[in-house]
Amino acid sequence: MFRPLALLCLLAGPVLAQDVVTYDTDQSFDDVLFGLENAIVDQGLVVSATSHVGEMLDRTRADVGSDVVLFEQAEVLSFCSAVVSRKVMEVDPLNIRFCPYDIFVFTSPDTPDQTTIGFRSFPEGAMKEVETLLDTITRAAIGLDD
Repeated sequence: MFRPLALLCLLAGPVLAQDVVTYDTDQSFDDVLFGLENAIVDQGLVVSATSHVGEMLDRTRADVGSDVVLFEQAEVLSFCSAVVSRKVMEVDPLNIRFCPYDIFVFTSPDTPDQTTIGFRSFPEGAMKEVETLLDTITRAAIGLDD
């Protein structure tokens, strides 16, 4: 049976775009990354993984046939909160798809004296509590805590 809507979805690609929350600072990449690690620990959380995205993209650039330098430096720190995760997953167990939570830090070749820190935003509802936690950590990392 022919399903035009299904075909349209396959041709159009992903329908939902992810929004992000970012902050730019003139602090160095290393200072922001150090601040982020401390801000996570200050919340009583533990970094479970560090993804060296910038190094990986640079190392594989030629292998994939590109000469584009995307980042001077880029890392993603992953962590979870047992308290907040339990709360949001009790509302909807499918919120497991968002765990662990990630905050990224990068500098780009176009603006090497500017460091960007941020995270993806979450859907309305229970996950906004996670977004608030990520925003608190992100702001603390660069000295914007209230």
